[in-house]
Amino acid sequence: MWVAVRIPDDCICAHANQSRITRFDMKDKQNVMYAKDVVKFAREKGFFTGKKDSDFSFRDAFNPLDFGGIRYCDARAWAFFNKHVDGMDKYLPYINGEDMTLEMPLYLKPKHLLSVQDVQQGMRDHYEGTPLDMQQDLGSGPYNMPYRPSPLSFTVDGKKYYTERPTSTQQTGFSFIGQMRSAYPDAIGGVIWWTNDDANMTAYTPIYCGVSAVPQCYEHELTFSWKSAFWLCNTVSNMVYPYYEKMMPDLQAAQQELETAFAKEQLHVDTEARTLMDESADRAVAYLTDYSQGAADRMMDRWNVLFKYLVVKHNDMVVKAEENGHFKRTQHGFGAAPTRPGYPERYWREVVKQTGDRYLMK
Repeated sequence: MWVAVRIPDDCICAHANQSRITRFDMKDKQNVMYAKDVVKFAREKGFFTGKKDSDFSFRDAFNPLDFGGIRYCDARAWAFFNKHVDGMDKYLPYINGEDMTLEMPLYLKPKHLLSVQDVQQGMRDHYEGTPLDMQQDLGSGPYNMPYRPSPLSFTVDGKKYYTERPTSTQQTGFSFIGQMRSAYPDAIGGVIWWTNDDANMTAYTPIYCGVSAVPQCYEHELTFSWKSAFWLCNTVSNMVYPYYEKMMPDLQAAQQELETAFAKEQLHVDTEARTLMDESADRAVAYLTDYSQGAADRMMDRWNVLFKYLVVKHNDMVVKAEENGHFKRTQHGFGAAPTRPGYPERYWREVVKQTGDRYLMK
């Protein structure tokens, strides 16, 4: 059973594991498509008992809302809209499960055109800067980690509580952004910006639709291998999670370095591929395949360097001194003295609150 609604060219839409299409115009053949027996089937199963077919709501019949559907799913759609549409605070009573009549429209008009980079950042969201921000309580640990271990709920003294489920999450196996541009031939116009693991902790690399082979580092996943993007990226991510505030700036520098370069190269690659396409489709495909493989290889090389850099810089919970990307040395060639930041003050205060005078200096 399915339904599809066309999103206007000047609008954006978001779904997050919760159906968001409710009532739809069954007479609008230009903008709506649906399974012919969608209402009949729902009636047969008792999912819909309304008198008129026009009252049928796909979401309410096949994926009814509950608090989990709102907070774990629609909240992520809200976070995406919130980055690009003004006035989204008015939907917070809905997101908080306080007023289910205030649900969001299926699509909204953004205040600016979205770029690939905007969508990349949307995939990295943890509700930062919103009332749902995950870095504002003890659950974020000493280094403000915007993640929580699964499951999504926990029980204390017989009461059940939930944790936030942001867009970016540690259990992500892969994510991609599909870029489709009708101004180019299909082999060039379609680009999959791909990454393994948590989008927040990795770099998106371009894979053109015209490639004849998948980049090799994206082929290996089931068993650990340094040649596998999944395992290399996971290794780095799991180093950074518990020391998020300390290590994340280093990871973001590598991430931005790669993605900025790929974005700058795209027009040249498009132009070159189109020129080759006019001469020979096979040559264009070979060129796009080589470029996509090379982009993935560059990511792997940079992440290998990042892994070693993080090991050295943050080894044993201290921070090595560096300057202009190089670790400092003394005049005799030894490593310069590291800084020992310890826990942030807010965390030490929690330690004192729990332990009283146990560790008080005498």
